[in-house]
Amino acid sequence: MAHVKELDNDLPTQPMFFMKPDTALLPEGEAFVYPDFSNQVHYETELVLHICKAAKNIDEAEASRFYDAITVGIDFTARDLQSRCKAKGHPWEIAKAFDGSAPMGKFKKINELRCCENIEFGMKLNGSWAQQGHSSDMIFGFNKLIAHVSRFVTLQPGDCVFTGTPQGVAEVHRGDRLELFLENEPVLDFEVK
Repeated sequence: MAHVKELDNDLPTQPMFFMKPDTALLPEGEAFVYPDFSNQVHYETELVLHICKAAKNIDEAEASRFYDAITVGIDFTARDLQSRCKAKGHPWEIAKAFDGSAPMGKFKKINELRCCENIEFGMKLNGSWAQQGHSSDMIFGFNKLIAHVSRFVTLQPGDCVFTGTPQGVAEVHRGDRLELFLENEPVLDFEVK
């Protein structure tokens, strides 16, 4: 909710989603290469759910059976491109789905978490906390998100669902180092080039 206010957006009444292709995944151990088509790339630190079985039009009450692990990822957004697309009423996948725009840490099984109801996560930028959040602060919980998306798109095993970001979204620059944490444990560390 704080991120909605931070961007001066209206509070959504239902989840909104977009897709990233598998080419958006940043291979482990590689740096994020700042794209030459944008001058304003923002990071958005998010919890990421791993889908473990096909889900189509499922009920919210059953949704927890369709994901089995979680990690932290970054939804990189070319904010300048997104703003231009939104102003014209155009789709904005061009600002979200570019190559390398979805780095993710190693997954941890849901049943291995210390507190499934209030999962702590965050990101350090150049050694200082830039974003910190808890799953309990989300506008829509995991089960509602999975049920909603499954009404429109069949989720397949291996799909990953990014869930939304806390406040603190800002621009990333070449030379920055990002460290992602799940329950205060590091899950990914990479550089921006």
